[in-house]
Amino acid sequence: MLGIIGGTGLYKFDGLGILEERTVETPFGAPSAPLVRGLHAGKEIWFLARHGHGHARLPHEVNYRANVFALKQVGVTHAIGVSAVGSLREEIAPGDLTIPAQYFDWTRGRRAATFFGDGVAAHVSTAEPTCAATTTRIVAAAASIGITIRTGTTYACVEGPRLGTRAESLFLRGAAACDVVGMTNVPEAFLMREAQIAYCTIAIATDWDCWRDDPSTHVTVADVIARYGASLATAIAVVKQAIATQEFGFDSPARHALEAALLTPEASLTQAQRSWIDVLRA
Repeated sequence: MLGIIGGTGLYKFDGLGILEERTVETPFGAPSAPLVRGLHAGKEIWFLARHGHGHARLPHEVNYRANVFALKQVGVTHAIGVSAVGSLREEIAPGDLTIPAQYFDWTRGRRAATFFGDGVAAHVSTAEPTCAATTTRIVAAAASIGITIRTGTTYACVEGPRLGTRAESLFLRGAAACDVVGMTNVPEAFLMREAQIAYCTIAIATDWDCWRDDPSTHVTVADVIARYGASLATAIAVVKQAIATQEFGFDSPARHALEAALLTPEASLTQAQRSWIDVLRA
């Protein structure tokens, strides 16, 4: 089952034949919004607005654990996120789409970053944190409608909600070797791996961040919003084409991430712990 996570500007999935809107409770709290189950091109998907209806939550306020757990709880096994990012490279121009393969965590520990702890020990591998097969299918769908998506990039996730300093932008572009910068894909990507969901995100470059010498090119919210609409429409077209033309029931290494990751013996788990671990292991 495919899940779509809508980022900035994507609070509903236009054209989706809605079958139900479900309010989901999780052991980790409430997700950002009710989950929407619907049909596109005859295929069933789930949709969740990452920031809630009308962008009610800042990046550090999103309950990422509840969002990911809720999707897994309703049967999502593969997920595509949509996110706005700033470009740290000349070759990634505002309006371009990229699917990151790697993540650099530059957040500040304000976000609950794992399902584990409090008596349950597990360590998943995130050496390759995204699903290459999901990426391949999205790229193929985009190419079939004449849209190019850059792959193999590295996404730096910053805490926000402020926009970064020039020193930070230069560090992320230089020492950290990142290609784009955003505020939402960490811990989302890592929680997806803990939940054994095959995940990647379509990142929409809206600006040059602030690493360039010309201050007129430095990111502002007004510029992001002004440039975002057309690019978001392109990303949505790619998602719709991927749903229509690709299959997302395939196996993936991500679907086995917990097989050797859980260290706490089964006999030491409480019934409550087993109940949510079983959801992640499904």
